[in-house]
Amino acid sequence: MATRQITTEGFEDVVREGIVLLDFWAEWCPPCRMFGPVFEKASNTHTDIVFGKVDTEAEPQLAGAFQVSSIPTLMAFRDGIIVFAQPGALNATQLERVITAVRELDMDDVRATIAAREAEEVAK
Repeated sequence: MATRQITTEGFEDVVREGIVLLDFWAEWCPPCRMFGPVFEKASNTHTDIVFGKVDTEAEPQLAGAFQVSSIPTLMAFRDGIIVFAQPGALNATQLERVITAVRELDMDDVRATIAAREAEEVAK
């Protein structure tokens, strides 16, 4: 599966289920251009994952909503929850490690941790 262009419209529907990797990038950014082919190749290998590209120039609202201040920034969502966010271009090995880690997450544990943190915040 090739990468998809992600826009504000329909964003929630894209990240709602499964694993979604988003590359926040811009055309003028040399590290973004270096990471692009790595991201594209992984999208062809991992066809069960949605690989999306967010052009920060065309979609400043999305970049702002996720406080992207450096590009490229890679974000991983699983079942609608951000489980990874990191600026900087990754090489193929690093990207594979991220994909493996996201696949191996126990989402029941993730949701329990989030619920505990939220309860802690309410109690303060």
